[in-house]
Amino acid sequence: MTTAAPMAGRVAHGLTYAVLGWAVAYGGVRLAWTVGESPEFGRFGSDLLGFTGWPSVALCVAAGVVAVALDRQRTWRPALAGIAWTIAAALVAAAAILLPEVVALLLFAVGPHVDPVGMASRLGCVTGAALLALATFGYQRRTRGDCPACCRTVRPGLRRSAPAWWARWAAYAAVAGLVARFAAQVSVGFDGLTADASVIALEIGLVLAGVLLPLALTHRWGEVWPNWVPLLAGRPIPRLLLLVPGLGLGTGIVAYFGTGLAQVASGSDSEFSDTFLWAAMSAYCVLGLGLVVASADYHLRTRRACGACGR
Repeated sequence: MTTAAPMAGRVAHGLTYAVLGWAVAYGGVRLAWTVGESPEFGRFGSDLLGFTGWPSVALCVAAGVVAVALDRQRTWRPALAGIAWTIAAALVAAAAILLPEVVALLLFAVGPHVDPVGMASRLGCVTGAALLALATFGYQRRTRGDCPACCRTVRPGLRRSAPAWWARWAAYAAVAGLVARFAAQVSVGFDGLTADASVIALEIGLVLAGVLLPLALTHRWGEVWPNWVPLLAGRPIPRLLLLVPGLGLGTGIVAYFGTGLAQVASGSDSEFSDTFLWAAMSAYCVLGLGLVVASADYHLRTRRACGACGR
């Protein structure tokens, strides 16, 4: 008997208490804002999308309840895992406005329109999603795994030295999504888009995130620094350097623009035509999904092998 199983159990219990603590704290704030007077949230009019008022309170309660269920369940229940992932996805989608705010912070383009209270609320919402996702990961590893040391499922071909074919296609789809996004922009013109330094930086960042990042996730030069990189040539690239932006950006893009598509479908007003919005936002969703899929393969390919099962 290894010490990994008891350690995994303690981590699982800790995550359960973390989700419960978050649900009480953040859910309490949502409850106070629902029955009392909520703050003003600037130009967006709300801190969350889709889940405000009592639905936001119900989402917090559901997260706490499912976290306890995950901790107490000792066998694999696909329906339970599906419910947990759905709640986590709903929390991410509710805080989708956080994506442009984080981009603005990275580009040092934060203006007076940014609402600190709303941003803090969205960060709190995403924190709950992350904690619940970790708890769900732990449940899956504990109940589906074959190895008692790492809880990974031992299947032939799970660990590879080369990217899977579907990961390469996902990377190319991400690049195609970026190309389609710029093609949609051609139809409405680029007037004013290059006049601001922050917008230029955003366009450069889009090219890096939509071309360089997905290709790096699925090619050898995304694991070892190329020869032309000074001082680092031939050294392994820290996996988190690609994995964090790949998963983070991919998830954020899908959540933000997926929510945008839902708003367009419901008939929300915009200065742009519905045709342009459908084309541009769909292209962004393809880009985000491609990044998530390519990042998932990169994770499986580059994670440290288990000393017990080799997976």
